[in-house]
Amino acid sequence: MAKRRRRIATALFGLGAVVGPTVGPTIGGYILEISDWPWIFYVNIPVGILAAYCTITFIKKTPKDGKGLPVDWWGILLLAVAVGSLQTLLEKGESEDWFATPYIIVLAVTSVFGLLLFIWRELSTDHPIVNFKIMRHRSFSIGMFTSFILGFGLYGSVFVFPVFCQNLLGFSPLQTGEILFPGGLCTIAMMPFIGMFLKKGIPAQFMATIGMFLFFVFCDMLSKSTLSSGTDQFFLPLVIRGIGMALLFVPLTTLAMQDLKGAEIGQGSGLNNMMRQLGGSFGIAALTTLIHTRQGFHRNNLLTNVNEYNPAFTERLNGFIHNFMAKGASYLDAKVMAMKAIEGSVIKQTLLLTYSDAYWVAGMVLLCSIPLLYLQKFKKNVNVSVDAH
Repeated sequence: MAKRRRRIATALFGLGAVVGPTVGPTIGGYILEISDWPWIFYVNIPVGILAAYCTITFIKKTPKDGKGLPVDWWGILLLAVAVGSLQTLLEKGESEDWFATPYIIVLAVTSVFGLLLFIWRELSTDHPIVNFKIMRHRSFSIGMFTSFILGFGLYGSVFVFPVFCQNLLGFSPLQTGEILFPGGLCTIAMMPFIGMFLKKGIPAQFMATIGMFLFFVFCDMLSKSTLSSGTDQFFLPLVIRGIGMALLFVPLTTLAMQDLKGAEIGQGSGLNNMMRQLGGSFGIAALTTLIHTRQGFHRNNLLTNVNEYNPAFTERLNGFIHNFMAKGASYLDAKVMAMKAIEGSVIKQTLLLTYSDAYWVAGMVLLCSIPLLYLQKFKKNVNVSVDAH
């Protein structure tokens, strides 16, 4: 009975963790259509109140045998300082030019020393808030890294795609959200089947491999997007992503948690979830930095073709000039407008190539992580899956 409840809980948690970032842009886009942008933050207030109510109502009280034990307040403080500094560093680093800004350096030093002190504290205290002894399980240790990679792909792709659609293709926030929604529905629909496959003894490694490959296919398809791509061209790639994410979340959690028992399960679940969130933060920061650096690279390459010795450039320039002169502009004004039009084309092509690089890198990260799955144990009877009943 305990295993059955654990399976249901894992499925429901996986559903929220995977579908939330997918459905969120749809809700945010709708709010922006009918109201102002601050309301995308205010909408969290009723959700938070509901979460607090459910916590008070349904979370069981601490058992008697768990009361009276000392709380590792130092561990909690050091963890908050380390993770908080790291999250802020990753979110603000790109916009603040990384280590050229003093407070970014302070955050980096604080996160490193906070993490080291946290590890030392947890290894030296009798009642740690995080029990690092569970890292002795090989499957869990590797699972921490695969969860990090999952967060990288999940949150990184959700970050890049809306920016690509709105900044380059001119989609509205609502249009972007609506495009993402079918992929979330595919994830929901696939969850019961994932549980059935696990119950029948299909190795989680095989399903996670298919999921990572499908995510790579999704990224590869988007890397081939053009400036004329419309909503129809994105339907299939995002459905493939939705199926791939369903094949990743529960199997990866299964592999990571399969050797844990008793109190180790709660400890492992917390660490596993934290690594996925950190993976998302690293993914967004890494892809943002990649987009910034590759923009300069592609722009410089494209500008080598913008010169009077390039027949294609002169033909395009003269075409713009004649078009503007036909509309009543003088030759000098027409030439200025023509150069601005070409500059706009260069900017769009630069962004297109840059976003293609970001998609390709995100896909390759997951594809190259497949061998890690086969370093984890194969088990026919899994403890963490989705119950079909």
